[in-house]
Amino acid sequence: MTRVSLLFGTSVWLVSGPAEVRQVLAAKEMFSNDLTRLQYISPALPDHALGGLGTCDPPLHTRMRQMLAPEFTARGLRRLEPVIRNIVAEQLDIMSAAPQPVDLVETFAWPVPARTICELLGVPAADLDAFRQLSTRRFDIVAGLGVQLGAVSSSQLRLERLIADERRKPGSGLLGTLVNRGADLDDRTLAGLADGVLTGGLESSAGMITLGTLLMLRDPAARERAADGRTVGALTEELLRHLSVVQVAFPRYALTDVEIGGHQVSKGDVVLCSLLRANRHTGAGAAAAMTGGARGDQSHVAFGHGAHRCLGAELARMELRIAYQALFERYPRMRLAIDEREIPFHGLAMVYGLQRLPVDLGPYNY
Repeated sequence: MTRVSLLFGTSVWLVSGPAEVRQVLAAKEMFSNDLTRLQYISPALPDHALGGLGTCDPPLHTRMRQMLAPEFTARGLRRLEPVIRNIVAEQLDIMSAAPQPVDLVETFAWPVPARTICELLGVPAADLDAFRQLSTRRFDIVAGLGVQLGAVSSSQLRLERLIADERRKPGSGLLGTLVNRGADLDDRTLAGLADGVLTGGLESSAGMITLGTLLMLRDPAARERAADGRTVGALTEELLRHLSVVQVAFPRYALTDVEIGGHQVSKGDVVLCSLLRANRHTGAGAAAAMTGGARGDQSHVAFGHGAHRCLGAELARMELRIAYQALFERYPRMRLAIDEREIPFHGLAMVYGLQRLPVDLGPYNY
């Protein structure tokens, strides 16, 4: 527990211990995710700036999560698995046909999650590039709060137009399902819910694919585990824990005085939970996780914890397992095309990742 700053007279705490992080994330009665409670932020928010599961509290949070949950059950994911495998295979074909070296971000790490989420939602392919650009801008701290909130607002406005279209003629995707299940909810609320699904499955998955690939390019044994269906699951869990690309959870606003880690947090304080630090505290079990069976150790908090734990966690796991295995089955001799010191990482960003990852594919298996 560290008091990191005073922001407009409000104490801000950084929580990094694994037990303390879980305590905060599980205490939904003591902490709020609704940032409009912060008086110095609320007046600056555009009309369409906030929405989705990450920035709302029960009972609305409970209802909206229940609306989404059926799509992320084992049955729902079984329907998506062949779709993901087909998308991955098509992107690998595109990589093979492209001049060498290829940028793994542009040809694989972004298109795979973007096409998957658009397929899930029923978002037209023509909107894909626009949502990608907005997703990148909303997590860019360097660009400033105005750019970030403007990107969120633009994304929600686009989704509101799509929701309005679905009301007139519902499709088979999740947007159409939300319109049917939430007929009494306005377009803004439904767009916010869809926006959370869209952005939650883009930047974080792209970051995991590129950073995970970079780590495996350093380690031949890890590449072998990735290409093996018996071990790729455990490897994926260890990469999720070690990388923790969503490094800090949504800010929490203390609704009451509460003691965390021996420190007194006062009502009105803001609490930030470092998922990365909490996961690195558990690093003693890393070696076991790498060979801990098909599923690996899932006790990390890379997907959060408690009521706001990422609803799409199992979808992300499946997507990563499929992507890693197919990539290194097909290109076992893939290597970096530039000096590793020249790889451009994101600077200050809420979701960690790479701007580019140029690779030479080398001979491949089929």
